[in-house]
Amino acid sequence: MASKQKRKSNGLSDVKTLGLQLLSTRAHINNLPLLLSFISPTSPPNYVVESLLSLQSFFLPLLPDLPSSSSSPLDISSHDPQLIYRVWIRSKFDDFIKSLVHVFVSPQSDETLKEVVLDAMMEFVKVANGGKFSSSLYHKLLHGIVHSSDEVVFPVELLSSKYFGYMDVRYFTYISLGRFARTLEGKVISGFKLAKEDGINESPLNPSLEHVIRNIYCTISHASPIQSLDNPSNFEMWSESVGFLSKEREHEQLSKEGDLDDNQLKTEKRNSNVTSAGTIAKKMKSKFSKAWISYLRLPLPLAVYKEVLVNLHQAVIPHLTKPNMLCDFLTRSYDVGGVVSVMALSSLHVLMTQHGVEYPNFYEKLYALLVPSIFMAKHRAKFFQLLDSCLKSAFLPAYLAASFAKKLSRLLLSVSPSGALVIIALIHNLLRRHPSINCLVHREDGDEEGKDESKTNKVISDKIDDSKTGAMPCKKLGIDHFNNGETNPRDSWAMRSSLWETDSILQHYCPPVSRFALSLGTDLTVRAKTSEIKVEDFSSGSYATVFGEEIRRRVKQVPLAFYKSTPSSLFSATDSAGWTFKLEAEAAQEINERDISEHFYSPAKRQRKEGP
Repeated sequence: MASKQKRKSNGLSDVKTLGLQLLSTRAHINNLPLLLSFISPTSPPNYVVESLLSLQSFFLPLLPDLPSSSSSPLDISSHDPQLIYRVWIRSKFDDFIKSLVHVFVSPQSDETLKEVVLDAMMEFVKVANGGKFSSSLYHKLLHGIVHSSDEVVFPVELLSSKYFGYMDVRYFTYISLGRFARTLEGKVISGFKLAKEDGINESPLNPSLEHVIRNIYCTISHASPIQSLDNPSNFEMWSESVGFLSKEREHEQLSKEGDLDDNQLKTEKRNSNVTSAGTIAKKMKSKFSKAWISYLRLPLPLAVYKEVLVNLHQAVIPHLTKPNMLCDFLTRSYDVGGVVSVMALSSLHVLMTQHGVEYPNFYEKLYALLVPSIFMAKHRAKFFQLLDSCLKSAFLPAYLAASFAKKLSRLLLSVSPSGALVIIALIHNLLRRHPSINCLVHREDGDEEGKDESKTNKVISDKIDDSKTGAMPCKKLGIDHFNNGETNPRDSWAMRSSLWETDSILQHYCPPVSRFALSLGTDLTVRAKTSEIKVEDFSSGSYATVFGEEIRRRVKQVPLAFYKSTPSSLFSATDSAGWTFKLEAEAAQEINERDISEHFYSPAKRQRKEGP
C-alpha cells in the first residue's frame, strides 16, 4: 500500500516537473504532448488538474498570436519556421480543447473536476479572440454537450448556474443551439426522403438523433431570456462581445476628450443606457426566437414534446418577437387529441386571447376532450381552469354553452367525487353567465319553453347538411334527446334536453357532492345575489383532498349507531318502500315443504315403486 502511494506521488511530481519545464523554456516543447495525454476522464483527477494548470498557463499568452484552426503547414506558402511552429501549437491547443470537452461531459469525471475544466474553458473563451468573446470555442463546448451520448444534466446545470447569467454567453448559446437544430432538421428531412424512396413509412428518427434533441432541449430550457430591462445585472458581460455596448464606449471616449459638459454628459449617458438596453433586449429576443422556432421544427420525442407544451406558454411565448410563429406547431399539437391536446391548450389559449390568433374548430376540439379519462389526467387542474376561462365569453352561442353544460352533466354519472365537484362548479358558472340555458335546469315534457328552444335548435339544424346531422330526434315523452356520442356540439341537441343528472346527484353517496349540488337549485339568473365559483379551488382535487376536507368540517349533529329497540331484521320496511320481505319462520317452512315434495315425488322414486 505504501509503495503504491509512493508511485502516485512520484508520478504527480513528474507531471509538475513536466509543466515547469514547459513553462520555463521552448527547449522542452515536447513536454506538451505528454501533458495532453493526462487530460482524460480515465486519468486521476489530481493528474488532470495539474496538467490543466500547466497547459492553461502555457496557452493563454500565446493565443492572440496563434493562427486560426483552419490553417495547416501544407497551406502555408512560405517556409517560415515561426509560422509553422505557431500552426503546430494551434493544433495542440485544439486537441487540448477537445480533451477538456470530453472530460467535462464524461460521466467518469468527478463533479469538482468538471467545474475546474469548465472554468478553464470559459477563460479561453474570454480571451482567445483577441480579448473578445470566442464564439468558435464556445460552439465547440456546446457541441460536445449536445452530441454527448451520456446524460448532460449536471454539465448543463453547472454551465447555467455559473455563466448563463452573462448576457453574451446566453446570446451565443441561442445562436449555437439554433444552428444545431437547423442541421438536425436537414438530416431528418433527408432521412425521411431516403426512407420514402425505399418504401419505408417508419419515422427516420434514430436513437442518436433523439438523444441529441433531448440534449438541445435540456440546454435551451436553462438559457432563460431577459426578464427585466431595469436590472443592470441582466446586462453583465463575460467578455467584450459583439458591440453591444458600442454607444457607451463612444460617450466614454467623448467624455475623456472633454467635448461634453457635465449636464450634457449625464443626459446623453441616460439616453445611451436606455437605447443600449433596448437594443440588447431586441437582439437577445431575436436570437431566442430563432433558436426556439428552429427547435420546434424537429420531430420531438414524446416525453420532450409533453414537457415543451407544459412550459411553452410561460417560458417561451412571452419572450418571442412574433408569437404567431408558433401557431402551426400548436394547432398541430391541439389536433393530436388526448393528453397532448390538453397540454397544448394553455399556449393556444394565450395566442388566441393575447395575440389575435384565430382557430375555427377550437370549441369542437375542446368539446371532444370532455371524456371520463380527462378527470384522471396529470394536468387536469390547468385544463379545467382553461375550460372555465374559454367558456366565459358572453358572446358564446346558447347552443354551444348548452352542449358543454349537458356534456359535463352527463359526466357526473361516471366520474369520481373530486371530478363531480369540478363539474358542478363549471355548470354553476355556465348557468350564471348564460341565462338563456337556464331552461335546462328544470324542463317538463311539452312545456312552451321547451318548444321555443326546439325551434332554436331547428334553425341551427337547417344550416347543417342533412346527410351529416341525420333526422330530428323523436319527441316522445321521457326521452332525452341529447346525443352523448356526438363529437360536434352543434349536433348534440343539448337545447332540447335537460340537466336531469344534476338532480340525481342530490342523493350522491359522497356528502360533499350532494351538498354542493344544492347550489344548482338556486336561481342563478339573479346575478346580484349570486357569484361565480373559483374552479381552481376544486380542479386539483382527489379522494384524499375530499376526505381531508370532510374530516376537518365541523358538524352540529353527529350520527350515532344507536337503536332504541333491538332490530328484528337487517332492513326495515321504510328502507325499501314497495318491497315486502317474508318472515324467517315462513321462509323456513316453505323450504321444508319443498324438500319433502322433492323427496316423495321425484321420478326416480316412482320408477323404483312401479318396478317388479
